[in-house]
Amino acid sequence: MPSPFPGMNPYLENPVLWREVHKLLIAEFARTLNSQLDDRYRVAVEERVYQDSEESLLVGIPDDVVIRDSGTTRASNRENTALAATLSSPVSVTLPMPATIREWYLEVRRIRTREVVAVIEILSPKNKREGEGRREYLEKRQKILSSATHLVEIDLLRNGKRMPMGPDNLASDYQILVSRSEQRPKADLYPFGLRDRIPLFPLPLRSNEDPEVGEPIVDLQSLLHNVYDLNRLEMEIDYNLNPVPQLQGDNLAWVNTLLKEQNPRL
Repeated sequence: MPSPFPGMNPYLENPVLWREVHKLLIAEFARTLNSQLDDRYRVAVEERVYQDSEESLLVGIPDDVVIRDSGTTRASNRENTALAATLSSPVSVTLPMPATIREWYLEVRRIRTREVVAVIEILSPKNKREGEGRREYLEKRQKILSSATHLVEIDLLRNGKRMPMGPDNLASDYQILVSRSEQRPKADLYPFGLRDRIPLFPLPLRSNEDPEVGEPIVDLQSLLHNVYDLNRLEMEIDYNLNPVPQLQGDNLAWVNTLLKEQNPRL
């Protein structure tokens, strides 16, 4: 079943589902762009790994910890009874455990030299809230912006803090940033709303090479619809519920009307 939305499907933003959507979209991006690029370039999937102790996880630790008797020393039943009488009931606590976070992104490279021409980032929830994930991403982002590498930054998440863009930052549900190294500090921003089709945008390559050869045009809308359709994501969504993050007001009314017309609800 195709996605019922003309643009971004807000139900895909649910953090439970977004982790899978993010990976599938990265893979579809690489597959499609590699079929469009000439033989000078290749799109590679890369991974960023960091430890995040601010979002604690309790992994592999049972609720009840049993300490086994080693058998080397044994107290008498009378001693055990006396000791048990003096023990207080413990309070259960959760310890912060560092979690290993893995985030995928794309690099467009020159085949012969492996020079990174452009980086394509699809933001995750951790990139948009305070913590290690945002710090790690902003540090890498600044390195790219200070280099000769182009940056394409795709934000398909309504929640969270936008990336810094100065006074030209526009309020929108979603946005795509295309930052060409030779035009910085200026960049092209494509803001769009929940009801809009995702805009087409060019993939920046080296501007001084073969100017007659045009840059690939990225149809993110088609990529997202392919991911939704081919991976049967509709089976993970209950369209009877409000999306997560929730919608309100006119947007919620618009979604309800659209879904009744499209009839994806069972």
